[in-house]
Amino acid sequence: MQRAPAGHVLTLALLVSVTLLVATCSGGRPQGERQVPRVAPQDSVPAAAEPPPAGAVPDSAVPGDSVAADTTLGEPVLDLPPGPAAPPPANDVRVCAGGDVMLGSNLDTLWALRAERRLGRPVPALPDPHELLAPLRPLVEDADVVLLNIEGAIGEGPAPPKCRPGSRNCYAFRQPTLAATALRRLSDGAEVIGNLANNHAMDAGRRGLEATLRHLRSADVHATGVDTLPTVVATGRGDTVAFLGFSTAQAGPDPGDLEAVFRHVARAVQRYRRVVVTAHMGAEGVGAQRTPDATEMFLGEDRGNSVAFARTAARAGASVVIGHGPHVLRGAEWQGATLILYSLGNLLTYGPFSLGEPLNRGAVACVTLDPDGTVKWAALRSTWQRPPGIVAGDPAARSAWLVDSLSQLDFPGTAARLRSEAVITRPDSTERR
Repeated sequence: MQRAPAGHVLTLALLVSVTLLVATCSGGRPQGERQVPRVAPQDSVPAAAEPPPAGAVPDSAVPGDSVAADTTLGEPVLDLPPGPAAPPPANDVRVCAGGDVMLGSNLDTLWALRAERRLGRPVPALPDPHELLAPLRPLVEDADVVLLNIEGAIGEGPAPPKCRPGSRNCYAFRQPTLAATALRRLSDGAEVIGNLANNHAMDAGRRGLEATLRHLRSADVHATGVDTLPTVVATGRGDTVAFLGFSTAQAGPDPGDLEAVFRHVARAVQRYRRVVVTAHMGAEGVGAQRTPDATEMFLGEDRGNSVAFARTAARAGASVVIGHGPHVLRGAEWQGATLILYSLGNLLTYGPFSLGEPLNRGAVACVTLDPDGTVKWAALRSTWQRPPGIVAGDPAARSAWLVDSLSQLDFPGTAARLRSEAVITRPDSTERR
């Protein structure tokens, strides 16, 4: 047999050595095992930049399980390609949602003196937020996830002025940092998520929004509504619900861009089976109880078309659409399998708010979503407030019956009906009232 040249033998030996070295450094990873990609840190808040132009979506903060802000056709930006889709959920999940929540404001405390003169009793400007929220705990004790609209910033210290001196139609709200902890303790067994897509999230400026996100994150409260990516919340059993917040204000994706709304919701539905969409839009006040299928204006501002928005989200596959912003209750309807509640009103608004009828009426909507994201059960739990924002449950269920009446007026063919024990049913339901 012909012997191989010496140079060939040396080359072969080097190849064998390199192969053994690579195998040793691999750490013994089983053949075929896929390395899980690492994603960017969640809820990161970069340093403040120049204020964005009016109508722009803030991209300096990323809430919840979102990654980089995305307002284009592109997919979320990860360090490495995303892994396989999450496994199908196995359990039902109950989501309970409330409307506007504001636990006092440290930007203006003089209102408390005026309230004391009007009510004839002491009125603390900044009461304990845990005590303010206590009456709501029985209404959400069966929830896996609680969603609330946080009507204002959270923080302390100086803040840039939002309102011009002497303005009568401008309000700035910032809750003390203790509010974040109180929100987290609202329910012992549930995750809590705050919507920041509203017209008061930036009342303390861009840095105030960043501070709000930091305080919520420190308290283990999820946040949604400052970018167009879903905030994914995992329950204690590991099941997930995705949330998307929209607002006609600067803080939040634009609900008026219906093509974008459809795209963002459909993308979330494609990856997560249970998707809850929430929106802060519509005119405000006593005259805003009806829900028109038209663009609404308030104080010269375009507050969007709530009906067009909600039905677009429904066509994209949302399980539930939750509205707030008018500060009054509105009707509800079904669009296919999607339940739409156009406004849950004022839930807990402590401070210089008008709380006469019907502004004092609110509700907690609870829905049970099956593993496919279908609404299996829904109910509306009535609340009411007395000045200056003390909330209580309403055993007479007056909020529920008001929503039932408004639903029939505004959506005669698709109205969500309120039956016994304020259970929400479909229009063709034969369940006895």
